[in-house]
Amino acid sequence: MMGPFIPLTVPRAVLDALAEVQVTVTDVGTSGFQLTFSVEKRSPLQILFLLTGGSPILFMRVVLVATVNGVANVLIDGVITNNHIAPGDKGSNSTLTLTGEDLTALMNQSDWSGFPFPACPAEARVALLLAKYAVFGIVPLIIPSIMVYEPLPIDIIPSQKGTDLQYIRSLADDVGYVFYLDPGPLPGISKAYWGPQIKDGPVQPALNIDMDAYTNVDSLRFNFDQQQNKIPTVFIYNQETGIIFPIPIPPITPLNPPLGLIPPLPANILGDLTPVRDDLSKRPIPEALLIGLAASSRWYEAVTGEGTLDVTRYGGILKARQLVGVRGAGPAFDGLYYVKSVTHKIKRGEYKQDFKLSRNGLVSTVSTVPP
Repeated sequence: MMGPFIPLTVPRAVLDALAEVQVTVTDVGTSGFQLTFSVEKRSPLQILFLLTGGSPILFMRVVLVATVNGVANVLIDGVITNNHIAPGDKGSNSTLTLTGEDLTALMNQSDWSGFPFPACPAEARVALLLAKYAVFGIVPLIIPSIMVYEPLPIDIIPSQKGTDLQYIRSLADDVGYVFYLDPGPLPGISKAYWGPQIKDGPVQPALNIDMDAYTNVDSLRFNFDQQQNKIPTVFIYNQETGIIFPIPIPPITPLNPPLGLIPPLPANILGDLTPVRDDLSKRPIPEALLIGLAASSRWYEAVTGEGTLDVTRYGGILKARQLVGVRGAGPAFDGLYYVKSVTHKIKRGEYKQDFKLSRNGLVSTVSTVPP
């Protein structure tokens, strides 16, 4: 679906010219897409594509929906940010490539530094900023934080710094939160999530490797990096004594449960006390500890996996930001993993996904995973 403001189903001629689709979704940050068209030199689509590609970013929107086994999945809802055309040689078709990002690109266009938010907590500021984009189908999902410090309005009035996207992400970073857009479940709707990173929940169908007829992945390899396992540390400054002392905190929280039974020894156990963040030492101890806990999940990813699957054999679409089981890789690497990112690669007659997994250690914490 494409359109200057409201995306509509594209004509058959556009679908016929579409040669390849690639969509990358990561657990945090901005997702992106790339569309490759094979266009005849005298086709009116060339002029159409070039005109739309030269339009302001606000007026060219793309929604990609993949239907697998009768289930429609919204892969991305975004806008085109760049177009590139390579003229054909010796009568061959030209190749037009459109590159874009999700709707966070709209939030990153204008610098509103200095815009005041008097007597407005961080969650309300995020809601007000996201309300401007409700017309694009963006629905906010904001998890209030108990770690937000709000100054008295007579002392200081908070004001925006940077673009809407930069300010929303800085407010999330202040309390160890993440911010991202999750498209769907219907085309034209996106959930704007502002809250803690959650590595728990429903488990997707298992990835099977080397299991004969049950094998559903083309390739899967793992990496065990002990340097990725560190004890998160928060430094606290004591005003009375003038002494700064470290407080180690656990990287495991209810939102980030251990998925591996045997984690490696922490790489910083012999004295590398790199803090989780550099701006926590002068905050109240409970607030610094809670922010440190929220930001510590990425310190505990000793096992990572990368692979490729065929969507037809897998029977569905693997989604990022959720758990998935692995079978057939051996007792050290079987079990549950968190899906950090997926890249959809679609051509005529072929739909594959590259994916990245992570967890804290070797050997599964569960005896079985859902098939």
